[in-house]
Amino acid sequence: MEEIYKAFANELIDAGLLIRTAIQGVYGRSAAFESVARGVDRIVAAEAISNGAQERSFPPVLPRETLRRTGYMGNFPHLCGSVHSFEGTERQHPELLEAVEKGENWTPWLTQTDMCLCPAACYPLYPTLVGTIPEQGHHVSLWSYVFRHEPSHDPARQQMFRMREDIRVGTPEQVQQWRSRWMDRGQEILTDLGLAATLDVANDPFFGRGGKLMGKSQREQEFKFEIFCPVASEEKQTAVASFNYHQNHFTHTFGIFLPSGEEAHTACIGFGLERVTLALFKRHGLDPSTWPSEVRARLWP
Repeated sequence: MEEIYKAFANELIDAGLLIRTAIQGVYGRSAAFESVARGVDRIVAAEAISNGAQERSFPPVLPRETLRRTGYMGNFPHLCGSVHSFEGTERQHPELLEAVEKGENWTPWLTQTDMCLCPAACYPLYPTLVGTIPEQGHHVSLWSYVFRHEPSHDPARQQMFRMREDIRVGTPEQVQQWRSRWMDRGQEILTDLGLAATLDVANDPFFGRGGKLMGKSQREQEFKFEIFCPVASEEKQTAVASFNYHQNHFTHTFGIFLPSGEEAHTACIGFGLERVTLALFKRHGLDPSTWPSEVRARLWP
């Protein structure tokens, strides 16, 4: 598969859609690529807002304490990104510069800050909802860059990428019915764009041996579904959207309650904007001006 991934990445780079950088899995994007990605984002956001979502925005960093409380470091330590900065003295600065100029490890002169890179667009939201929620719950649409440290030759597995997420907070019945509707609508949105979209049960990439058991349990309880489309390969398809039911994981952590006094439940859906965009280039060709008129009309009405 590595050769297939490399070939697809080179094809995109040669066409000027992606711009290679010195970091594996980090790309610049052309105006044509951005135009498609923004079109996809507009479609998903419009669907959420038409169903009552409030649009909010957070920067792609979050407090280290938030990441700690969510249990992310126990489940996904291999994916995290931590922000460090120089907080030394003027006398220590030349030592730092010497290490930098020699190309040596200069992290000993850096101090851990109270920030981490955001691994999911919904994470900054939950601490803002502390307390008792309204009878109708909360429904929020978010866009953000997110970071996951998994360098790869696969252009669909980027380290810094964008998610459009829709989050529902309410009773178990409210959030499960909402997620079920989104699974159907998500397939329709991608099918209307000409993609071969397949929904299937899935699991998160939990870390270690214990993570395999957690992933098995997640699948058995159907807490996570994903939509798969051909991107680099027809045979090994790529997850481009996910539909997740968290039960009371986040609400228990941050103290979010129903009017009855019981802990609320949460669910979120996420569309990977880069991945859907790449799937569209794979399906329709590398020049958007030649795409089917009905697809163009949906992306750029």
